[in-house]
Amino acid sequence: MEMTKYSKIYRIVHWAIAVTFLLLLITIFLRLTWLNKFNVAAIIQNYLSNTDQSLTQDQLIALAKKIRQPMWNWHIYLGYILTGLFSLRFILPFFGKMKFQNPFVKKLSTKEKFQKWLYIIFYLCVIISLVTGLIIEFGSEEYKKPMEEIHVLGIYYLIGFIVLHFAGVLFAEFTNQKGIISRIVSGSKREN
Repeated sequence: MEMTKYSKIYRIVHWAIAVTFLLLLITIFLRLTWLNKFNVAAIIQNYLSNTDQSLTQDQLIALAKKIRQPMWNWHIYLGYILTGLFSLRFILPFFGKMKFQNPFVKKLSTKEKFQKWLYIIFYLCVIISLVTGLIIEFGSEEYKKPMEEIHVLGIYYLIGFIVLHFAGVLFAEFTNQKGIISRIVSGSKREN
C-alpha cells in the first residue's frame, strides 16, 4: 500500500475541521447535560426556594435558556467556521491542493474503496448538518422545526465517524501504515 503524504494545507484543514468538530461536540454535550434547560431551571428554583421569590416553570425555563444562550452562540459560530472549512475542503481539489475521495478507481483494494465510500457518506452527512443549521438560522420559520429534527441527528453520525476514524487510524498505524499519525501531524514519517 502506498504511503500517503499529507501537504501542509491538507494538515491545516484536517486539524481545523477536527478541532471545530470537537468544540461543536462540547457545546452539544453541555446543552444535553449540565446546561440542559431543565437542569438550569432546577438550579434556579433551588436557589429561589431559599428566598421569598418564586417563578413559574415557564419563567424558569425562559431564564435558563437566556443563561445558556452565550454558550449556544458558540455552537452557531463554530457551525459557520465549519461551513467555511468544508467549503475550502471542496474547493482545494480544483487547485490541486487536496484530492477528492474517489471509490471508483479500479486499482483500489476493497478496504480502500470502503474507506473512500465511508468518507463520502460522512461528507454528505456533514453537508446535510451544515445546510439544516443554516436553514435553522436564516430560513423561514415554517422550516425551523423539521430542520432542527434532522440537524439533531448529526450527533449520531459524528460520534460514529469519530470512533471509526480513530479505530481505523490506530489499526493502520499498528499494521500496514506505520507512521500515519506522525505524517498527519508533521507531514513526514517520524524516524525511529
